[in-house]
Amino acid sequence: MSVTFADLTTMRVGGPVGELHVPTSTSELVETVRGTGRAALIIGGGSNLVVGDQGWPGPVIKVASSEIDLDGTRVTAAAGVGWDQLVELTINEGLAGLECLSGIPGLVGGTPIQNVGAYGALTSDVLETVTVLDRETGETESWPTERLGFGSHRQSVFKHSDRWAVVDVTFRLQAGKQSGPIKYAGLATALDLAIGGTAGTADVREAVLGLRRQRGMVLDPADHDTWSVGSFFINPVLAEVPEEARNCPQFPDPQGTKLAAAWLVHNAGFAPGYRRGPVGLSTRHALAVTNRGGATTTDVMEFAAHVREGVERAFKIRLGPECDLVNCSF
Repeated sequence: MSVTFADLTTMRVGGPVGELHVPTSTSELVETVRGTGRAALIIGGGSNLVVGDQGWPGPVIKVASSEIDLDGTRVTAAAGVGWDQLVELTINEGLAGLECLSGIPGLVGGTPIQNVGAYGALTSDVLETVTVLDRETGETESWPTERLGFGSHRQSVFKHSDRWAVVDVTFRLQAGKQSGPIKYAGLATALDLAIGGTAGTADVREAVLGLRRQRGMVLDPADHDTWSVGSFFINPVLAEVPEEARNCPQFPDPQGTKLAAAWLVHNAGFAPGYRRGPVGLSTRHALAVTNRGGATTTDVMEFAAHVREGVERAFKIRLGPECDLVNCSF
């Protein structure tokens, strides 16, 4: 039976896989990547990926390495470890620092690629090093955080080149079962805290999971609101905000001013639940483009383009994707 990217991604669209490899250890991952060079498409949990209806004709490496090493407050996890599996493990081991990142789909290897963040926390807050494999030379290197190119929203060196493959990630956490200061207002409210207060890490995890479920951001095969890549459009960062968008929530960014893409989408006339055929926005919020069942990648791209054009007409801002698009565009 042939495998398609609809089987391997959370959006559940995409054409056939040419030649599937599933390395289950770090050594096997390194060997497989070295053997295929840059011809292979490397994927993780498929939670931030949309592939065209033609698929990928060459080798596809689905990372499934599973090693985890605990050394005091330092935790090293292979790229193929499930992210939420690692979060839950660290909490159970009495380590704090990842609790606000509970429930995020995907694998550990994906977290440094776009400096994954949620509820006031970022991967970079606790990330120490990333082991990378140079797909040109076949050599592995350990990179400190400052070499990863974090800074502007959801950026890193990995987003601009396929030269490096993430092999494992090391985090430096805190010993204890009490969280750090809660920075996100909605999470503080859910925990009945003032902003800056702390709570038990297990309690923070449950609160975060509850908030994510309310927004359809915890994967559930029965819930089409979760048949998505999470936030489809990236929050735009602009040197100058157009007058038409002056009322949009704005946040400082090293590259200028970051605007809330969800506000732009909603206020351009695309409310939660807006739908065209088999593709629509989540019924819970306006930033997730979702497969309502039976959609193709072409359907998704046409819908995304329709929303993007509406936002551009209303606010003179052209939205781009937060997810990775392979053999497709809008």
